[in-house]
Amino acid sequence: MKDVLTYKGFIGSVHFLSDDNVFFGKVEGINDLITFEGETVKELTDAFHYMVDEHITDCEKENVPVEKSYNGSFNIRLTPNLHRQVAIAAKMRGSTLNSFVKEAIEYRMEHAD
Repeated sequence: MKDVLTYKGFIGSVHFLSDDNVFFGKVEGINDLITFEGETVKELTDAFHYMVDEHITDCEKENVPVEKSYNGSFNIRLTPNLHRQVAIAAKMRGSTLNSFVKEAIEYRMEHAD
């Protein structure tokens, strides 16, 4: 994976702000906004671990889910030409556009790097 930290199933984005000489990130896939930072990779990693542990503890105390809930639906933006190509490919296979895209995503997840 690129530009992320992982810990206990959580993902943290990683960025570097050269003006301040600091690494920073955000815990992804949760309902809260939780950020972390450090001047070294070790400080950044330690801060990420600390914030994830705190988030888990807080959620357990408040009896709320630790991860963001997903409803299984999202919008995707394509160029008009790609949208047309995908719609035609789905129709040619006797499939709906939704099923075609779902199968393509499933295939990619099974063959992820």
